Amino acid sequence: MTSSIPDSAPSGQGASSALSLHDARAFFEKALLHGIRHGIVPPEKVEAIGADAPKGMVQIARYFGTEFLRPDLERARDRMVNLVSLDLLEESGGDLGRAAQMLREHTFLSRSKAGSDRLRRLIALPQSSNFGFLSTTGEPDVQQLSVWSLRSHAEYRAELERRSGIAAAIAAARWFAERLGVDESALEESGAEAEAVVRMGLLWHWMHPAAEAWPHAVSFEKRLSAMRRKGIPPPARLPLPGGMPADAAAVAEAQAPAVLADAARILDESVATRTLLRPMGSFRARYFLQDDPLAEVDDYHHGLDALLEAGGEEDGGEPATPTSRTWERLTQGHEDEHSLLTLFLCLAAGVPRKTVLTEKAAASLVRRVRRHGWQPALAEAFIRDHAASVRRASYLALWKSFVDESGRTLLDPRDERLEEARALLRRECHVADGPGD
Repeated sequence: MTSSIPDSAPSGQGASSALSLHDARAFFEKALLHGIRHGIVPPEKVEAIGADAPKGMVQIARYFGTEFLRPDLERARDRMVNLVSLDLLEESGGDLGRAAQMLREHTFLSRSKAGSDRLRRLIALPQSSNFGFLSTTGEPDVQQLSVWSLRSHAEYRAELERRSGIAAAIAAARWFAERLGVDESALEESGAEAEAVVRMGLLWHWMHPAAEAWPHAVSFEKRLSAMRRKGIPPPARLPLPGGMPADAAAVAEAQAPAVLADAARILDESVATRTLLRPMGSFRARYFLQDDPLAEVDDYHHGLDALLEAGGEEDGGEPATPTSRTWERLTQGHEDEHSLLTLFLCLAAGVPRKTVLTEKAAASLVRRVRRHGWQPALAEAFIRDHAASVRRASYLALWKSFVDESGRTLLDPRDERLEEARALLRRECHVADGPGD
């Protein structure tokens, strides 16, 4: 069980040689030799370890494979020593004297099990802060234990720190969501990132301290528009909601600088709110908003009602106009941003006008744009001529944002296989599954 490497350099060697000697023994072996040489681990305990080790090796080999093959037994020996070393290192903090005392006070197999339990707790921690990927089993599989039982202590500590940070972010996100009535199933269905939930919880608490519900796009837009009209400046610091647990508060404090920087940007009146709140935009990627299609429909109709009550005129004094028959025919009733962007792109590229593309049609569109170019002004003219006046500005802002953000990717000749361009269209437009037209 022990290595032949001595505790110190052989006599006659210089200090530099002693310092350069690398001790590759497992921590268990170091602790055991230290305990024997300093009288901490008595002979009868050494004998007990020698008797327990073969039993443990067979048990571990059977769990991960078979106890009848020599390679499996050799790996089982490595795993067992690794598990014992892991527990000794964690409990002793690397103190050989303390680790030797643990070997004297506990059985060898109990330390192996304790190390295994630590790995199980590690593996049970979430690997991703995306609520859509959270495991519901809570039980690590054999494959994960097989891998981690051979990892080093440094790898264990690094992964423990990473996953603990993720778990803390998820706990903080759950606290914010529960506070404003968001069910976790909604977070799972939307694939919300825990950090995005925490950031929105912080931002919304500053924007609307008395809010009792999580914001959706409409309520956020209304609140932001009101703040802009009042000329409210960015905050010097973000207040935390009362009653936050210490761990959740620590996560929130870590996210606060980024939220403060974003608060200054969203108050900038030069950024259209509808552009800011695009479903696939950078703001929505960093801040979780509830999906509420009914709220958006209601907002649209309320806007029409308000115009009618005002005498059918817009702010500029021009009569409010409905959508044209051409708009209704080409959009086929599809008013979602992905379908509209698809139609606008077809107009700009000079291809048959559709609100949904197949994969093959999307690739053909990209190749045409790269050969002949595109004319975004054609889509802009279509919007001005045929969109309902109450929605015209937001559609123009949507199209301009797409052109500014996506033009380089669509026209990039280095993307010879069209992978980046097609990924862009799948993300921003409406591209159906399947290769055929």
